Amino acid sequence: MRWLAAILLMLIAAPAAAHDVSGAINSLLAWSYDAWLLTPLYLIGICFYVGTQRVWHAAGFRHGVQVAQVAAFWTGWLVLALAITSPLHWLGERLFSAHMIEHGLMMVVAAPLMAYARINGALLWSLPRRWRPVAGRLVTTGLIAACWRAVSHPVTATALHGLALWLWHAPPLYRQVLENGAVHRLQHISFFLTALLFWWVLFYGRGSGRSAHIRDGVSVACLFVTVLHSGLLGALLTLSPRLWFLQQGLLAAEFGLTPLEDQQLAGLLMWIPMGTLYTCAGLFFAYRWLSLSGSAVRAVSLPEQEHCSADFVQPRSARKTVTGA
Repeated sequence: MRWLAAILLMLIAAPAAAHDVSGAINSLLAWSYDAWLLTPLYLIGICFYVGTQRVWHAAGFRHGVQVAQVAAFWTGWLVLALAITSPLHWLGERLFSAHMIEHGLMMVVAAPLMAYARINGALLWSLPRRWRPVAGRLVTTGLIAACWRAVSHPVTATALHGLALWLWHAPPLYRQVLENGAVHRLQHISFFLTALLFWWVLFYGRGSGRSAHIRDGVSVACLFVTVLHSGLLGALLTLSPRLWFLQQGLLAAEFGLTPLEDQQLAGLLMWIPMGTLYTCAGLFFAYRWLSLSGSAVRAVSLPEQEHCSADFVQPRSARKTVTGA
Protein backbone atom coordinates (compact mmCIF):
# COMPACT_ATOMS: atom_id res chain seq x y z
CA MET A 1 0.00 0.00 0.00
CA ARG A 2 2.90 2.39 0.72
CA TRP A 3 4.30 1.76 -2.75
CA LEU A 4 0.94 2.45 -4.38
CA ALA A 5 0.28 5.57 -2.31
CA ALA A 6 3.73 7.00 -2.93
CA ILE A 7 3.55 6.48 -6.69
CA LEU A 8 0.02 7.86 -6.86
CA LEU A 9 1.08 11.00 -4.98
CA MET A 10 4.06 11.34 -7.28
CA LEU A 11 1.86 11.14 -10.35
CA ILE A 12 -0.56 13.73 -9.03
CA ALA A 13 2.03 16.12 -7.62
CA ALA A 14 4.59 15.93 -10.45
CA PRO A 15 3.05 18.25 -13.09
CA ALA A 16 3.36 21.51 -11.16
CA ALA A 17 3.57 23.41 -14.43
CA ALA A 18 0.79 21.57 -16.17
CA HIS A 19 -2.10 23.73 -14.98
CA ASP A 20 -4.57 22.26 -17.45
CA VAL A 21 -4.03 18.71 -16.21
CA SER A 22 -4.01 19.56 -12.53
CA GLY A 23 -7.11 21.70 -12.99
CA ALA A 24 -8.90 18.85 -14.73
CA ILE A 25 -7.97 16.39 -12.01
CA ASN A 26 -9.18 18.76 -9.29
CA SER A 27 -12.48 19.46 -11.02
CA LEU A 28 -15.69 17.51 -10.68
CA LEU A 29 -15.40 16.56 -14.34
CA ALA A 30 -12.65 14.10 -13.44
CA TRP A 31 -15.03 12.06 -11.26
CA SER A 32 -16.75 9.18 -13.03
CA TYR A 33 -20.41 8.31 -12.51
CA ASP A 34 -20.93 5.22 -14.63
CA ALA A 35 -24.31 3.77 -13.74
CA TRP A 36 -23.33 0.36 -15.12
CA LEU A 37 -20.61 0.13 -12.47
CA LEU A 38 -22.10 2.16 -9.62
CA THR A 39 -25.53 0.47 -9.60
CA PRO A 40 -24.26 -3.05 -8.72
CA LEU A 41 -21.69 -1.53 -6.34
CA TYR A 42 -24.32 0.35 -4.34
CA LEU A 43 -26.76 -2.56 -4.53
CA ILE A 44 -24.22 -4.96 -3.01
CA GLY A 45 -23.36 -2.42 -0.30
CA ILE A 46 -27.01 -1.92 0.65
CA CYS A 47 -27.74 -5.66 0.65
CA PHE A 48 -24.68 -6.42 2.77
CA TYR A 49 -25.68 -3.78 5.33
CA VAL A 50 -29.30 -5.00 5.50
CA GLY A 51 -28.24 -8.65 5.70
CA THR A 52 -25.69 -7.98 8.44
CA GLN A 53 -28.24 -6.12 10.55
CA ARG A 54 -30.75 -8.96 10.18
CA VAL A 55 -28.19 -11.61 11.11
CA TRP A 56 -27.11 -9.68 14.20
CA HIS A 57 -30.73 -9.05 15.18
CA ALA A 58 -31.49 -12.77 14.97
CA ALA A 59 -28.24 -14.24 16.36
CA GLY A 60 -26.81 -11.39 18.42
CA PHE A 61 -24.13 -8.79 17.79
CA ARG A 62 -20.94 -10.22 16.22
CA HIS A 63 -22.56 -13.64 15.73
CA GLY A 64 -22.97 -15.00 12.20
CA VAL A 65 -20.97 -12.14 10.69
CA GLN A 66 -17.78 -11.11 12.45
CA VAL A 67 -16.88 -7.47 13.04
CA ALA A 68 -13.58 -8.04 11.23
CA GLN A 69 -15.49 -9.23 8.18
CA VAL A 70 -17.73 -6.16 8.24
CA ALA A 71 -14.68 -3.88 8.51
CA ALA A 72 -12.97 -5.74 5.67
CA PHE A 73 -16.02 -5.48 3.43
CA TRP A 74 -16.52 -1.75 3.85
CA THR A 75 -12.80 -1.03 3.48
CA GLY A 76 -12.69 -3.06 0.27
CA TRP A 77 -15.97 -1.50 -0.92
CA LEU A 78 -14.58 2.00 -0.38
CA VAL A 79 -11.31 1.20 -2.16
CA LEU A 80 -13.23 -0.25 -5.11
CA ALA A 81 -15.60 2.73 -5.23
CA LEU A 82 -12.73 5.23 -5.26
CA ALA A 83 -10.84 3.24 -7.87
CA ILE A 84 -13.70 3.40 -10.40
CA THR A 85 -15.10 6.86 -9.61
CA SER A 86 -12.22 9.09 -8.41
CA PRO A 87 -9.93 11.13 -10.72
CA LEU A 88 -7.63 8.10 -10.69
CA HIS A 89 -10.06 6.46 -13.14
CA TRP A 90 -10.06 9.54 -15.39
CA LEU A 91 -6.27 9.67 -15.27
CA GLY A 92 -6.00 5.95 -15.89
CA GLU A 93 -7.60 6.38 -19.31
CA ARG A 94 -4.76 8.73 -20.28
CA LEU A 95 -1.78 7.42 -18.30
CA PHE A 96 -0.83 3.74 -18.30
CA SER A 97 0.83 3.84 -14.86
CA ALA A 98 -2.33 5.33 -13.31
CA HIS A 99 -4.38 2.63 -15.02
CA MET A 100 -2.13 0.00 -13.43
CA ILE A 101 -2.61 1.54 -9.98
CA GLU A 102 -6.38 1.42 -10.50
CA HIS A 103 -6.27 -2.26 -11.43
CA GLY A 104 -3.92 -3.05 -8.58
CA LEU A 105 -6.32 -1.51 -6.08
CA MET A 106 -9.16 -3.55 -7.52
CA MET A 107 -7.37 -6.93 -7.68
CA VAL A 108 -4.97 -7.03 -4.73
CA VAL A 109 -6.63 -4.67 -2.23
CA ALA A 110 -10.42 -4.50 -2.70
CA ALA A 111 -10.92 -8.07 -3.92
CA PRO A 112 -9.13 -9.88 -1.04
CA LEU A 113 -10.82 -7.67 1.56
CA MET A 114 -14.29 -8.32 0.17
CA ALA A 115 -13.52 -12.02 -0.29
CA TYR A 116 -12.47 -12.28 3.35
CA ALA A 117 -15.80 -10.68 4.33
CA ARG A 118 -17.59 -13.75 2.89
CA ILE A 119 -20.57 -11.71 1.77
CA ASN A 120 -22.75 -14.60 0.56
CA GLY A 121 -24.37 -15.17 3.98
CA ALA A 122 -25.24 -11.52 4.52
CA LEU A 123 -26.55 -11.19 0.96
CA LEU A 124 -28.83 -14.20 1.49
CA TRP A 125 -30.22 -12.66 4.68
CA SER A 126 -30.91 -9.39 2.86
CA LEU A 127 -33.67 -11.16 0.90
CA PRO A 128 -37.24 -11.32 2.22
CA ARG A 129 -37.75 -14.23 4.63
CA ARG A 130 -39.89 -16.33 2.27
CA TRP A 131 -37.31 -16.00 -0.54
CA ARG A 132 -34.30 -17.25 1.44
CA PRO A 133 -35.02 -21.01 1.30
CA VAL A 134 -35.67 -20.80 -2.44
CA ALA A 135 -32.48 -18.83 -3.04
CA GLY A 136 -30.51 -21.22 -0.84
CA ARG A 137 -31.72 -24.25 -2.78
CA LEU A 138 -31.14 -22.47 -6.08
CA VAL A 139 -27.45 -21.84 -5.42
CA THR A 140 -26.71 -25.19 -3.75
CA THR A 141 -28.39 -27.56 -6.20
CA GLY A 142 -28.72 -28.03 -9.92
CA LEU A 143 -26.83 -26.26 -12.68
CA ILE A 144 -25.73 -23.25 -10.59
CA ALA A 145 -24.16 -25.50 -7.96
CA ALA A 146 -22.41 -27.56 -10.65
CA CYS A 147 -20.99 -24.43 -12.29
CA TRP A 148 -19.87 -23.11 -8.92
CA ARG A 149 -18.07 -26.37 -8.09
CA ALA A 150 -16.25 -26.11 -11.41
CA VAL A 151 -15.10 -22.49 -11.15
CA SER A 152 -14.33 -22.65 -7.42
CA HIS A 153 -11.65 -25.30 -7.86
CA PRO A 154 -8.30 -23.70 -6.93
CA VAL A 155 -6.72 -24.51 -10.29
CA THR A 156 -9.70 -23.11 -12.20
CA ALA A 157 -9.88 -19.92 -10.13
CA THR A 158 -6.14 -19.32 -10.52
CA ALA A 159 -6.32 -19.95 -14.26
CA LEU A 160 -9.29 -17.58 -14.73
CA HIS A 161 -7.55 -14.83 -12.76
CA GLY A 162 -4.37 -15.24 -14.78
CA LEU A 163 -6.24 -15.50 -18.08
CA ALA A 164 -8.06 -12.21 -17.44
CA LEU A 165 -4.77 -10.49 -16.60
CA TRP A 166 -2.98 -11.66 -19.74
CA LEU A 167 -5.87 -11.35 -22.22
CA TRP A 168 -6.72 -7.77 -21.32
CA HIS A 169 -3.08 -6.75 -21.80
CA ALA A 170 -2.97 -8.16 -25.30
CA PRO A 171 -2.55 -5.08 -27.57
CA PRO A 172 -5.59 -5.72 -29.86
CA LEU A 173 -7.96 -6.22 -26.92
CA TYR A 174 -6.46 -3.36 -24.89
CA ARG A 175 -6.96 -1.08 -27.87
CA GLN A 176 -10.68 -1.84 -27.69
CA VAL A 177 -10.64 -0.93 -23.99
CA LEU A 178 -9.36 2.54 -24.82
CA GLU A 179 -11.82 3.08 -27.68
CA ASN A 180 -15.02 1.45 -26.39
CA GLY A 181 -16.61 2.31 -23.03
CA ALA A 182 -18.55 -0.97 -22.85
CA VAL A 183 -15.37 -2.99 -23.34
CA HIS A 184 -13.68 -0.89 -20.66
CA ARG A 185 -16.48 -1.74 -18.22
CA LEU A 186 -16.13 -5.41 -19.12
CA GLN A 187 -12.41 -5.23 -18.37
CA HIS A 188 -13.02 -3.78 -14.91
CA ILE A 189 -15.75 -6.31 -14.12
CA SER A 190 -13.69 -9.30 -15.27
CA PHE A 191 -10.60 -8.12 -13.38
CA PHE A 192 -12.53 -7.69 -10.15
CA LEU A 193 -14.75 -10.78 -10.36
CA THR A 194 -11.92 -13.17 -11.25
CA ALA A 195 -9.81 -11.66 -8.47
CA LEU A 196 -12.72 -11.95 -6.03
CA LEU A 197 -13.19 -15.62 -6.98
CA PHE A 198 -9.44 -16.25 -6.69
CA TRP A 199 -9.16 -14.77 -3.20
CA TRP A 200 -12.40 -16.38 -1.99
CA VAL A 201 -11.10 -19.81 -2.98
CA LEU A 202 -7.86 -19.12 -1.12
CA PHE A 203 -9.71 -18.09 2.06
CA TYR A 204 -12.72 -20.40 2.04
CA GLY A 205 -12.21 -22.97 -0.71
CA ARG A 206 -12.62 -26.70 -0.44
CA GLY A 207 -11.47 -28.41 2.72
CA SER A 208 -12.48 -28.13 6.33
CA GLY A 209 -11.33 -29.49 9.65
CA ARG A 210 -8.12 -31.50 9.32
CA SER A 211 -8.09 -31.04 5.52
CA ALA A 212 -8.00 -27.25 5.90
CA HIS A 213 -4.20 -27.34 6.08
CA ILE A 214 -4.20 -29.03 2.65
CA ARG A 215 -6.28 -26.13 1.30
CA ASP A 216 -3.75 -23.63 2.67
CA GLY A 217 -0.95 -25.58 1.02
CA VAL A 218 -2.79 -25.37 -2.29
CA SER A 219 -3.30 -21.62 -1.69
CA VAL A 220 0.45 -21.16 -1.34
CA ALA A 221 0.98 -22.95 -4.65
CA CYS A 222 -1.71 -20.83 -6.37
CA LEU A 223 -0.15 -17.61 -5.12
CA PHE A 224 3.30 -18.79 -6.18
CA VAL A 225 2.04 -19.37 -9.72
CA THR A 226 0.29 -15.98 -9.70
CA VAL A 227 3.44 -14.17 -8.56
CA LEU A 228 5.40 -15.83 -11.36
CA HIS A 229 3.05 -15.09 -14.26
CA SER A 230 2.07 -11.56 -13.14
CA GLY A 231 5.73 -10.76 -12.49
CA LEU A 232 6.58 -12.04 -15.97
CA LEU A 233 3.96 -9.79 -17.54
CA GLY A 234 5.24 -6.84 -15.52
CA ALA A 235 8.82 -7.60 -16.56
CA LEU A 236 7.82 -7.78 -20.23
CA LEU A 237 6.13 -4.38 -20.00
CA THR A 238 9.12 -2.90 -18.18
CA LEU A 239 11.86 -4.28 -20.40
CA SER A 240 10.09 -4.00 -23.75
CA PRO A 241 11.92 -1.61 -26.13
CA ARG A 242 8.68 -0.66 -27.89
CA LEU A 243 5.26 0.65 -26.94
CA TRP A 244 2.48 -1.88 -26.55
CA PHE A 245 -0.42 0.61 -26.45
CA LEU A 246 0.12 3.77 -28.48
CA GLN A 247 -3.03 5.56 -27.25
CA GLN A 248 -2.48 4.96 -23.53
CA GLY A 249 0.21 7.53 -22.71
CA LEU A 250 -1.58 10.69 -23.87
CA LEU A 251 -0.63 12.61 -20.72
CA ALA A 252 2.80 11.10 -20.19
CA ALA A 253 4.57 14.28 -21.29
CA GLU A 254 2.58 16.32 -18.75
CA PHE A 255 4.21 14.23 -16.01
CA GLY A 256 7.72 14.46 -17.42
CA LEU A 257 7.58 10.98 -18.94
CA THR A 258 7.79 9.60 -22.42
CA PRO A 259 5.06 7.08 -23.36
CA LEU A 260 7.66 4.30 -23.17
CA GLU A 261 8.70 5.43 -19.67
CA ASP A 262 5.06 5.49 -18.65
CA GLN A 263 4.73 1.89 -19.85
CA GLN A 264 7.89 0.93 -17.97
CA LEU A 265 6.55 2.49 -14.78
CA ALA A 266 3.29 0.59 -15.22
CA GLY A 267 5.25 -2.63 -15.65
CA LEU A 268 7.22 -1.92 -12.49
CA LEU A 269 3.98 -1.38 -10.60
CA MET A 270 2.73 -4.80 -11.66
CA TRP A 271 6.11 -6.42 -11.14
CA ILE A 272 7.13 -5.11 -7.69
CA PRO A 273 4.27 -3.68 -5.56
CA MET A 274 1.61 -6.10 -6.78
CA GLY A 275 4.07 -8.98 -6.65
CA THR A 276 4.99 -7.98 -3.11
CA LEU A 277 1.35 -8.07 -2.01
CA TYR A 278 0.86 -11.49 -3.58
CA THR A 279 4.04 -12.69 -1.85
CA CYS A 280 2.90 -11.36 1.53
CA ALA A 281 -0.40 -13.21 1.09
CA GLY A 282 1.55 -16.35 0.23
CA LEU A 283 3.60 -16.01 3.41
CA PHE A 284 0.40 -15.65 5.43
CA PHE A 285 -1.09 -18.82 3.97
CA ALA A 286 2.24 -20.62 4.37
CA TYR A 287 2.30 -19.69 8.06
CA ARG A 288 -1.28 -20.88 8.51
CA TRP A 289 -0.53 -24.06 6.56
CA LEU A 290 2.48 -24.92 8.72
CA SER A 291 0.59 -24.07 11.92
CA LEU A 292 -2.36 -26.29 11.01
CA SER A 293 -0.03 -29.06 9.86
CA GLY A 294 1.77 -28.96 13.21
CA SER A 295 -1.54 -29.06 15.06
CA ALA A 296 -2.67 -32.04 12.99
CA VAL A 297 0.57 -33.90 13.71
CA ARG A 298 0.22 -33.28 17.43
CA ALA A 299 -3.43 -34.37 17.38
CA VAL A 300 -2.48 -37.63 15.66
CA SER A 301 0.63 -38.35 17.72
CA LEU A 302 -1.04 -37.79 21.10
CA PRO A 303 -3.37 -40.85 20.92
CA GLU A 304 -0.42 -42.94 19.71
CA GLN A 305 1.66 -41.85 22.69
CA GLU A 306 -1.20 -42.67 25.07
CA HIS A 307 -1.59 -46.11 23.46
CA CYS A 308 2.12 -46.81 23.77
CA SER A 309 2.08 -45.71 27.41
CA ALA A 310 -0.83 -48.05 28.11
CA ASP A 311 1.03 -50.91 26.46
CA PHE A 312 4.06 -50.14 28.59
CA VAL A 313 2.18 -49.88 31.88
CA GLN A 314 -0.02 -52.94 31.46
CA PRO A 315 2.71 -55.60 31.73
CA ARG A 316 4.12 -54.00 34.91
CA SER A 317 0.72 -53.97 36.58
CA ALA A 318 0.17 -57.55 35.47
CA ARG A 319 3.48 -58.57 37.03
CA LYS A 320 2.48 -56.93 40.29
CA THR A 321 -0.78 -58.87 40.26
CA VAL A 322 1.02 -62.14 39.71
CA THR A 323 3.56 -61.38 42.46
CA GLY A 324 0.84 -60.50 44.94
CA ALA A 325 -0.94 -63.74 44.17
